Amino acid sequence: QVQLVESGGGLVQAEGSLRLSCAASGLTFSNYAMGWFRQAPGKQREFVAALSRSGALTFYADSVKGRFTISRQNAQNTIYLQMNSLAPEDTAVYYCAADVSRMEITVQGRAAYWGQGTQVTVSS
Repeated sequence: QVQLVESGGGLVQAEGSLRLSCAASGLTFSNYAMGWFRQAPGKQREFVAALSRSGALTFYADSVKGRFTISRQNAQNTIYLQMNSLAPEDTAVYYCAADVSRMEITVQGRAAYWGQGTQVTVSS
């Protein structure tokens, strides 16, 4: 079955950096657009970033633009989220998502497959 496994979360001070990874299995990775979402306590899940099947197109929420970078390595069935200049408001559980339609992720905020999430906590 399809599995998306996130890693790389943790506790970091404000202005610090973290790099999240998401390893996918059970699917033809290059056929899927991939994305990252996050959910803070008491808030709805929100879109963070996404990229097309080839990785040529990337999309970001305004709140992370210029600070976060999404990338993928199709040969390793893995995507990454490099997060720089982290702020306390970035504290959330970060989820990896996969869908054959990039629009489902970036416009609808939905995906066929989801990971279990990894906690990111930014202290002030």
